[in-house]
Amino acid sequence: MNFDDRKARLVLGLRQAGVTDRRVMAAMESLPREPFVPLALRASAYEDTALPIGHQQTMSQPSVVGLMTEALQAGERMKVLEVGTGSGYQTAVLAVLCRRVYSIERHAELLKIARARFRELKLHNIVAKAGDGTLGWPEQAPFERIIVTAAAADVPPILADQLSEGGSMVVPIGIDDELQTILRVSRLGDAFETEELRDVRFVPLIPEEAGQSVR
Repeated sequence: MNFDDRKARLVLGLRQAGVTDRRVMAAMESLPREPFVPLALRASAYEDTALPIGHQQTMSQPSVVGLMTEALQAGERMKVLEVGTGSGYQTAVLAVLCRRVYSIERHAELLKIARARFRELKLHNIVAKAGDGTLGWPEQAPFERIIVTAAAADVPPILADQLSEGGSMVVPIGIDDELQTILRVSRLGDAFETEELRDVRFVPLIPEEAGQSVR
């Protein structure tokens, strides 16, 4: 199956959806999306839609990946924490853009599959582990950027505390079945500023025992 034309149409669609950052566009254009999609759904790999990946989880639609990545403003020398590896596609996009990605996934089977995809694509600047994403990765903190790919009830304070001075986090906020709002949280000393970006729909952030955590 030839995906080149479909990818070209998707990249055009990203522009129409409001993604304007050239680095983000180039990263998404350079990466194949079909390896991250379950085999039975690969014909839909370049449609701008969320796709199921098992364990009641979904792979975010490409336009949302593009918009959240653009909002993150990840520089090439930055260290980024991702909460919710999922299929690994968002992780891979980040890996093209920054120095190192630390990613946490609560579903061990999804993590195993994502790691295999990273090896296949020779993405060697990703460190991924299974665990409760609401706890972040304190051993590797602070992070210049944090991205959360599941909806939290509020800005997760443990994650916010793992931001470096001047760092920022992009996180969907909202716990009902309606649309959530993507926030960008910026750290200024001990204070945090928030900016509402756009509405989206994500699976909830669920901790190991209950409350809020990873996809």
